[in-house]
Amino acid sequence: MARLVFLGRLEDIAGVPEIEVSEGPLAEIVAGLGRELALALTGDRIRIAHNGVLVSESGGVVLKPGDEVAFLPPVSGG
Repeated sequence: MARLVFLGRLEDIAGVPEIEVSEGPLAEIVAGLGRELALALTGDRIRIAHNGVLVSESGGVVLKPGDEVAFLPPVSGG
């Protein structure tokens, strides 16, 4: 199993801070999460960290057992 971690407002949309998923292409896994969450996770301003390393293109990410993908929304300061 692999793990998806949702931070900030993405946790609110997902309803949980993280979920376990089967291995495979990240794009296919995200597409199966439901329309609202999938759209939020694929937004232009969402950053993705695969095993702690920011990736510029999520299309080539294939999850293996033990992998973690964190979805990072934009942060606003004040």
